[in-house]
Amino acid sequence: MLSVLRNPTYRRLFGAQVVALTGTGLATVALSLLAYDLAGANAAAVLGTALAIKMAAYVVLAPVVAALAGRVPRRTLLVSMDLARAAVVLALPFVDRIWQVYVLILLLQAASAAFTPAFQATVPRVLPEERDYTEALSLARLAYDLESLASPVLAAALLTVVPYAWLFTGTAAGFLISALLVHSTPLPPNDEPNDEPDDEPAGRRAPGEANRAPSPRPYSRALAGMRLLLGAPALRGLLALDLAVAAAGAVVLVGTVVLVRDVLGRPVGDVPLALGAYGAGSMAVALLLPRVLERCDDRTVMLRAALVLPGATALLAAGLAAGPGAWAWPGLLLLWLVAGAAGSAVLTPAGRVVRRAVRTADLPAAFAARFSLSHACWLLTYPLAGLLVTATGPAVAAAVLAAVALAGAAGAARLWPAPPGARAPAVTRPAAQRGNRISRPSRTTSRP
Repeated sequence: MLSVLRNPTYRRLFGAQVVALTGTGLATVALSLLAYDLAGANAAAVLGTALAIKMAAYVVLAPVVAALAGRVPRRTLLVSMDLARAAVVLALPFVDRIWQVYVLILLLQAASAAFTPAFQATVPRVLPEERDYTEALSLARLAYDLESLASPVLAAALLTVVPYAWLFTGTAAGFLISALLVHSTPLPPNDEPNDEPDDEPAGRRAPGEANRAPSPRPYSRALAGMRLLLGAPALRGLLALDLAVAAAGAVVLVGTVVLVRDVLGRPVGDVPLALGAYGAGSMAVALLLPRVLERCDDRTVMLRAALVLPGATALLAAGLAAGPGAWAWPGLLLLWLVAGAAGSAVLTPAGRVVRRAVRTADLPAAFAARFSLSHACWLLTYPLAGLLVTATGPAVAAAVLAAVALAGAAGAARLWPAPPGARAPAVTRPAAQRGNRISRPSRTTSRP
């Protein structure tokens, strides 16, 4: 899997992703503790609202930013968003009101909504071979797992010597290093040339351009990306799988600080350890998936993993209803390990499914639409988890979200039918896309 790092451009991009996500993981721990300091027993509600604001920024801004991104060089966009994120994070330690947290989270995630889809759409341009791209997806999953594993462990170590506010400084350092790495990396040009204004007089256009169709406006391009995603059965199933992952993940990310501190009465240093167990399961599966996907199709792996998510969440609800005992702490770590593993098995192959569904030129719009719609699922589950934990307790919250995860997994199986006799999922396009589709051979390759 590490052979893909021989590509120097991808190696630098991966390095930028690792350091930025490690810093983001520090901020996740620090934000949980900041919410607990500001709101006490209502920390889950505050954290759920903050994470819902994050998802709202992703849902609303990502498709529009992607439509505008073609007008900005890739390097300029990525570096600018890293610098903006570093500036916002440095302000978080100075807040003393809950509303200030919400404002800064909105600004931070607006920058991430611009950065992440542009970064995701760059990788398949750098690695055109599917074998390399599959390995890159697993490495990317590992990088995301650093946010849940290495970062919490690092945070636990740092919390023994410095206040949690210093963790935000580590986050800013990660964004700055990411900006330096991206700035020094040669990137492929934008997928489409910069569009001219729609209202430019025909007489002022270059020869041969008089009859060219006007460029679609940003909102039209954003909606086109949404239609592209919703028009394919595999991608509709992917969105249902996103709901299952979001339901289980919301229980982990919103409820951990309350479960560890209030229900189990454990010290503050155990919060990052619990989050680390979630990341450990995800990382283990990401390491194994490239070999698994050589033998099994994406749909089989993803649907089976999705069914594990409601099971793990329901077991948490049952354990909480029975009352904490000597087994509670190791049991929580085990459930978080399983939930992280199942979530990784669903999310890691998703880029392969999207890549097969659209033309190369449509990748930025498709990734931005998926980024937006998948985070709409988190926008639903984060505040739901925060509200339920605060109003009814963690046991009821886990039971309700287990039902949501089960609905997502079952919906995916229905929306994404198995193509008979095919190894990879068959993906169709909306009728509007078929007329201008560029035929190309399957990208799937197999090892001997």
